[in-house]
Amino acid sequence: MYKKARVIAFYLPQYHPIPENDMFWGKGFTEWTNVGKAKPLFKGHYQPKVPADLGYYDLRLPEVREEQVNLAKYAGIEGFCYWHYWFGSGKELLERPFNEVVNSGHPNFPFCLGWANHTWSTKTWSASNSQFKETVIMEQTYPGEEDYKLHFNTYLKAFKDSRYIRVDGKLLFVIFSPLSIPNFVEMKRIWNNLAMENGLKGFYFIGIAENYTVTNNTTSHSIKKRYTYSSLAKKAESVYNNLFEKGFDAVNSRGSNRAQVLSDSPLVYYFKRFMMKVFNLKIIVKYNYKDIINNYYVKEDKWDNVYPTIIPNFDRSPRAGKNTTNIWYNSTPELFRKQIIKAMDLIKDRDEEHKILFLQSWNEWGEGNYMEPDLTFGKGYINALHEALNSTLGK
Repeated sequence: MYKKARVIAFYLPQYHPIPENDMFWGKGFTEWTNVGKAKPLFKGHYQPKVPADLGYYDLRLPEVREEQVNLAKYAGIEGFCYWHYWFGSGKELLERPFNEVVNSGHPNFPFCLGWANHTWSTKTWSASNSQFKETVIMEQTYPGEEDYKLHFNTYLKAFKDSRYIRVDGKLLFVIFSPLSIPNFVEMKRIWNNLAMENGLKGFYFIGIAENYTVTNNTTSHSIKKRYTYSSLAKKAESVYNNLFEKGFDAVNSRGSNRAQVLSDSPLVYYFKRFMMKVFNLKIIVKYNYKDIINNYYVKEDKWDNVYPTIIPNFDRSPRAGKNTTNIWYNSTPELFRKQIIKAMDLIKDRDEEHKILFLQSWNEWGEGNYMEPDLTFGKGYINALHEALNSTLGK
């Protein structure tokens, strides 16, 4: 059967309470806590976002996970990439939903893992009215060789599962912050050796990267000189090649930074951030979703080992409140369908094994990128993906 794209959706597990979140945010805190109390910050700002078919679900319930899969299958999603939080020395958070999927054998739906290798602090899930100053909840550490082995062996049952997503026979493994790992080559060597000792072909490591990296060291006199459209166009090649040189097999490319800069123009974009940084101004920086999707991709996203992202929206205001720096607005299922078509055009000439698109995300409600039905659009975004993948365009 002809396949236009292998769509793999990132999956957030923070929809059940854990002691660490209870300690900092109050008993019973989940992603829904911030989502439910979100408020519109400007005219036409779509908040709060209210879930429809699945309601304010709890991922400890297997029935919820089954219903999620039914919706994802209809959309045309190949599988979920579950975010997992391994902080070193065997410390994990939010591992329960994925462990139950592996141990129960259900849902019968492909999966892989994405390592969200970053420190948790009170900024991670915070809203602007938090009573806490920034405090480390759990620090990301990299203890070295023995921890790499422990990490691998902890997930060996998942790696051996027939549902685990593969590329060229190798286990697909995504790393959120690839350059943060002190010695990735060593980790890669250890994991591949352990995989082969266990009858597996090894790993296909994918690092996430923005196709344009925004600097935080902007000064007023340097804005116009340093950031032009031509300089933006040169960024993706160096960013992607840097990851390949570090030993990664592929890149999951994201264009949010670039799209935001070009939607404003580089001069306006950096001027706003200069004013916010120097004068501590609270500026709600918002972007029309139509402008975002028109500036999201670069020509390097056509490279065979670069897998583009599709994203229905971005709005972190449920977590950050008035401190939110980036809000995308006016997203619709039809505009999302157009972005999917753009992304499919980038991968249309590849062999089917490598026609991969990453969906950001299946259920990241606190950042506004989710596919699950809500009261405003219903199954609109699910239908948009289904229609794009089943259209006659691009065959």
